[in-house]
Amino acid sequence: MIVAEACSGKDQIIAAATLLRDGGVVAFPTETVYGLGAEISQPAAVRRVFDIKKRPLGHPLIVHFADVSGLEHWARHVPTQALRLAERFWPGPLTLILQRSGHVPQNVTGGQDTVGLRVPDHPVAQALLAELGPVRAVAAPSANRFGRISPTTAAHVKEELGEAADMILDGGPCRVGLESTIVGFDGNTPVILRPGGISMEELMEIAGKNVVRPSSMTRTVRVSGSLASHYAPATPLELWRAELLWQRARELEAGGARVGVATWSPQDLSQRRSRENKNLAHFFMPPEPVSYGRLLYASLRQWDHEGFDHLLVELPPNDPAWAAIGDRLRRASGNTQVYGNMENETTT
Repeated sequence: MIVAEACSGKDQIIAAATLLRDGGVVAFPTETVYGLGAEISQPAAVRRVFDIKKRPLGHPLIVHFADVSGLEHWARHVPTQALRLAERFWPGPLTLILQRSGHVPQNVTGGQDTVGLRVPDHPVAQALLAELGPVRAVAAPSANRFGRISPTTAAHVKEELGEAADMILDGGPCRVGLESTIVGFDGNTPVILRPGGISMEELMEIAGKNVVRPSSMTRTVRVSGSLASHYAPATPLELWRAELLWQRARELEAGGARVGVATWSPQDLSQRRSRENKNLAHFFMPPEPVSYGRLLYASLRQWDHEGFDHLLVELPPNDPAWAAIGDRLRRASGNTQVYGNMENETTT
């Protein structure tokens, strides 16, 4: 397995593209998270991606290609709103769910007639896809074991997958740090199937006020990251409202557990123990969503390495700008209940 250095140069890009064309599997950076990719016309390589991740074959991959001009090569019957969103947000953290064209094999889509399409906004990913050429694309989920925390550095990929990939392109830490927003379409109406790096407000600026949440119809479409338990650390994670979080921490500590507590809001520090305590650690997360999202997965990995028995995380604000973070934390907790006053529960 080759690990190319940060800011991977032309030689590494050419080598990675050659590996993909020859049926290899390459991990590469995007602005969201690192992906584990195979060229979509290589069925054995696509199968290796599923096998490496231990991903169910019915769980679709996202197809990455170089620029918006390839949209109608990979999809058919493209709604007007889909084209408008692609022209505005590509390259960028937006995945569109569209009817697949004959160029997309069903082993990529989990047997569905729809496909997730994306143009990533990272110089290494862009260079790799350009080197592959206009009629090739990379089918890629995140470069981690299925259901685990997504990787946002090349070191995370190596930690997760060991020598399983043929090459890792190191593009440094991911700028966004959360997966792409996934948008499907009910006719010409955009439907947010997974919140992510593009907010609902940003989508509405282009598509108008008819951007909606999933209906019973669109929930039948299988998309990446849609399972109740996903993005999960090995350490059990609970979501708590601020007013009861420290009470829960003390209860667990009193029972002999090692507890990690992560908060974003200003806390009354008198709630904490007045002395250092090896069984209780407090981590401060940024109080605004862009920085919080960028750090979330790296922080979850760090906390996992600390050997805690429990992780208690403060529920993010009930604000659309925090929707993707709330979604990831709920799935990281296994979609268990949020503890505390439920009146203002975040909807994601």
